[in-house]
Amino acid sequence: MFREDLSRNFGFILNDVARLMRTAFDRRVKALGLTRSQWWVLNHLFRNDGVTQSELADLLEIEKATLGRLLDRMEQKGWVRRENHAGDRRAKRVFLTPEVEPALKAMRTAAAELRRDALGELTLDQQAQFVDTLLTIKANLSRPEVGGNGSRKAKR
Repeated sequence: MFREDLSRNFGFILNDVARLMRTAFDRRVKALGLTRSQWWVLNHLFRNDGVTQSELADLLEIEKATLGRLLDRMEQKGWVRRENHAGDRRAKRVFLTPEVEPALKAMRTAAAELRRDALGELTLDQQAQFVDTLLTIKANLSRPEVGGNGSRKAKR
């Protein structure tokens, strides 16, 4: 049977790091009373305020009905509001409300501290190179030809 040393497989490492960061972030924002699903929605709206509900479901990679129920609960708490889309009467745009700003500020602070702790042993140049490398990987995987069945040889 084929065996591969997965201890240096960047896909597994990246997945482990993402899981550890989510878990650490959960602990840091627990006092805010947010579920992971809620803080994930709030973070995406922070980056894309006013996006349609369908676009948000696509960004979050969840079913539209699941997002709808989640937004219902968040709307009841006064954290988000939905408005009819001016150009499409079937669509709803989702916005953050002023009531969520204190929680959002606390989340952004916790996220900055987590990033600082995670990157703490790296120099500023190493941090910048690391982020640049991740952005390159993201761009590579976003190309349509990479998403198909074809394989590509790595540049040397």
